[in-house]
Amino acid sequence: MPYLELKGIRKTFGNAAVLNGVDLAIREGELVTLLGPSGCGKSTLLRVIAGLTDPDEGSVFLGDRNIVALPPRQREVGMVFQSYALFPNLTVGENVEYGLKMRGAGKEERRRRRDDLLALVDLEEKRDAYPQHLSGGQQQRVALARSLAVQPKVLLLDEPLSALDAKIRKNLRMQIRDIQKRIGMTTVFVTHDQEEALTVSDRICVMNGGSIVQEGSPEEIYAKPRTEFVARFMGSYNVLSRMEAARLFGDGIGTAESYALRPESAKLLPAGDADSGKGEKAGGRIVDARIEAVSVLGNVLRYSVSAAGVPLTIDRLNDGHPLREGTSGAVRLALDPSQLLQLEKEGA
Repeated sequence: MPYLELKGIRKTFGNAAVLNGVDLAIREGELVTLLGPSGCGKSTLLRVIAGLTDPDEGSVFLGDRNIVALPPRQREVGMVFQSYALFPNLTVGENVEYGLKMRGAGKEERRRRRDDLLALVDLEEKRDAYPQHLSGGQQQRVALARSLAVQPKVLLLDEPLSALDAKIRKNLRMQIRDIQKRIGMTTVFVTHDQEEALTVSDRICVMNGGSIVQEGSPEEIYAKPRTEFVARFMGSYNVLSRMEAARLFGDGIGTAESYALRPESAKLLPAGDADSGKGEKAGGRIVDARIEAVSVLGNVLRYSVSAAGVPLTIDRLNDGHPLREGTSGAVRLALDPSQLLQLEKEGA
């Protein structure tokens, strides 16, 4: 039985349908990420769970109880916002205790819970500091501790890391994931960042146009996108028309109208490589290509190439011995037909 279940959630603002009958079942202790572009409905769906937005239709079950008509404070749900929303006139410790105090918890219980949570988020030494004296990452950890203080049954995280710089964001997302796993908290995480979703999630629900268009494990979502939208959104997939795929792979590619090829699944070879023919003998395809541009993305080199008149993005590990374009930019491209994915029509 699902621990948290959404059934037929619909929401319209004016003439715009923001949520189109969303169904979602979440297991106890699972971290599920709602991933999608701005305006896809992911934050609205989170607010429906929290009770901050009333759906036009649908139910929200927590256990066997439909909580859709309950006010937010009665839902046993904690929420962490992008903006931290800490009280500037309260210390870190007082911020963490605030929800417990509003619920009438005694002083000793509040202090015990405060100290336990500040230790959990590694901020014991900041207990008496004020929010304005903390970094962005520290403030977000205080916000997380405050949400956990009231022992919610579900934790909701609404793009909690998007206001932080890249290095802090990467460190904090791993801390959040570690804390979530240690306490077994059922969590719904909202983000538009694909890398973030792939890193923290047990399961990802990709949203577009108010609907969940694909859900699965991070590995499934990345390696097996079902539609052109998911393939494009999940990174630098090469999305090919049927004609383009046939130019590269020949006949027998399948019956789909569009295809996807991961940027790391093709291999660049120097134009005069004597081993180029081995790929064809092994069932692969070797195609003449030309490098148009090279971008350095840290540990990855990203090549823009043209092969058989088809523009492609190819990723290669930046191992210190990169393939450099020569005066002509001519290379050969080794393709594996088993890596070509057939895509479904949108909405199919």
